[in-house]
Amino acid sequence: QVQLVESGGGLVQPGGSLRLSCAASGSIFSINAMGWYRQAPGKERELVATITSSGSTNYGDSVKGRFTISRDNAKNTVYLQMNSLKPEDTAVYYCNTILRRFGWTSFSNYWGQGTQVTVSS
Repeated sequence: QVQLVESGGGLVQPGGSLRLSCAASGSIFSINAMGWYRQAPGKERELVATITSSGSTNYGDSVKGRFTISRDNAKNTVYLQMNSLKPEDTAVYYCNTILRRFGWTSFSNYWGQGTQVTVSS
């Protein structure tokens, strides 16, 4: 089995910062990309940021320049540093990873349970 455990969400005022973490554990052979997506009420899930195993990053247009994604390959953990938060950043943030399990020959997509981020005064 594979588990993704997210942490770091909460309530923050506009202009504030939060740092999300997501640790992957279980029968993991290798991890390809890791990333974050978010879904606000009544909206579709959207890309926030992704990072490959070599460190290449990709960001959604709405968070460029404010959010930074990073990862610790030794800990199978991905981070999302969120600065200059806006009310429109309010959403459930989901961790995502593409990994290969021991004994498997292909990569599969896994999601965390989600963590709520609320930006409000």
